[in-house]
Amino acid sequence: MPALDRLYPVLLLVASNVFMTFAWYGHLKYRSAPLPGVILASWGIAFFEYCLMVPANRLGAAFYSAPQLKGMQEVITLLVFAGFSAWYLGQPLKWNHWAGFGLIAVAAWLIFLD
Repeated sequence: MPALDRLYPVLLLVASNVFMTFAWYGHLKYRSAPLPGVILASWGIAFFEYCLMVPANRLGAAFYSAPQLKGMQEVITLLVFAGFSAWYLGQPLKWNHWAGFGLIAVAAWLIFLD
């Protein structure tokens, strides 16, 4: 069961990042929508992100340090965004995007070294 306990925060982080990515970038598909409505819709979507992110960090703090949680969250954010950008926005990442994201992933890996 301890392995699953370590996995729950990761799964919650993935789910929360899906909501946050839609909140931050989903409106780019509808650029003609009025900005005040977009802000309210994004805020509403972000509420669900917080409902997942806060428990993810609370549960994760039992196994991971705050810097480790943040590093993990950044890598998850980039992976979710990469899929979202290609699938939803129709803007697949180019080699330089992947290279930059790879460097961020290496930085996150360094955070986990003792």
